[in-house]
Amino acid sequence: MTATLPTYDVETVRADFPILGRQVNGRPLVYLDSAATSQKPRQVLDALREHYERRNANVSRSVHTLGTEATEAFEGARAKIAAFIGATTAEEVVFTKNSTEAINLVAHAFSERAIDPRFRLGPGDEIVISEMEHHSNILPWQLLCERTGATLRWFGLTDEGRLDESNLDDLVNERTKLVSYVHVSNILGTINGCERIVARARQVGALVMLDASQSVPHLPVDVSQLGVDFLAFTGHKMCGPTGIGGLWGRFGLLDAMPPFLGGGSMIETVTMERSTYALPPMKFEAGTPPIAEAVALGAAVDYLSGIGMDAVHQHEKELAGYALDALATVPDLRVIGPHTAEGRGGTISFALGDIHPHDVGQILDAEGVQVRVGHHCARPVCARFGVPATTRASFYLYTTTGEVDALVRGLERVRKVFG
Repeated sequence: MTATLPTYDVETVRADFPILGRQVNGRPLVYLDSAATSQKPRQVLDALREHYERRNANVSRSVHTLGTEATEAFEGARAKIAAFIGATTAEEVVFTKNSTEAINLVAHAFSERAIDPRFRLGPGDEIVISEMEHHSNILPWQLLCERTGATLRWFGLTDEGRLDESNLDDLVNERTKLVSYVHVSNILGTINGCERIVARARQVGALVMLDASQSVPHLPVDVSQLGVDFLAFTGHKMCGPTGIGGLWGRFGLLDAMPPFLGGGSMIETVTMERSTYALPPMKFEAGTPPIAEAVALGAAVDYLSGIGMDAVHQHEKELAGYALDALATVPDLRVIGPHTAEGRGGTISFALGDIHPHDVGQILDAEGVQVRVGHHCARPVCARFGVPATTRASFYLYTTTGEVDALVRGLERVRKVFG
């Protein structure tokens, strides 16, 4: 008996997103830039407005009603997010501005003078990333290696846009202190596995961090099954507001890490001579946090959970297959990344002959089609495939096959303009 795949009515979902009803340049909006930021359903917008209208107050240490309600909503959102990603406890989820801050928070823990040997890093030690990374998972490690004298190494890419794990045992070795790589590429759409890399890291005693910016919004993610030590994600790509993201980490590791920022709310005691710090996650959340944004992100998690992440993933996989077939009909179009829907997400980057992506993007915009152009903060990938930049179409739970057709019609218009 064949299992029934999860599904949902995309038109019903689209009705929850007010912005999808607007026009751009006199044309119906075709939003194909969800890898950069997702649109927000009415349920999230309502949660944000309701918080400010009903319980706007600062969190923690409050005895008045508004402060208590705000704290309960804020910590309730943390618990929802922890459950959404399979965390053992809500205390393993640290609120950050975004994935970039989450990755930098972990990088800050490493130094030559770190008390915990797992975070002690100096000459002779190595950090491993990949050639597929967003700049936010390259720059923090480059800066860390510059500070400590450690060496940065990386996985290469195959011609098909997959992670090249052929030299895994050489690359991840007894000198490796951390492996940090992307779960789903923001430019290639490639979904990277964890089992082999995590197993090798365990053999040599290295920690593993996953940049899940493009996976938590699109796939079922369970940190207990992935087996990694840290995971970074961001709210604005998963139907939530900007300015809020998260770091998941094993509690014992978070507890061993030094604070990232100093200030209010992250302390246990303070004297003029010295201070002691609160337990995670408070230790890493100095100052007034993005309270309403966290509450709205909790609402986004409720929304996605109601649809089901298996259904979201299946919808995007079908869209990716449809789009790859449709784009194959466009002359001179070269897809950068996997050419099949297997093992990839709903993000497709491409080059169109020798037409610059900025020109492609401008003409598509005139047709109401919103795509991203440039190197997508992944310049090493563009260099690997010999292109200065690409045009990127990225899908989400509200994207339709009709919008993919609009993209293809727009590309035909681009070809006519440029002969």
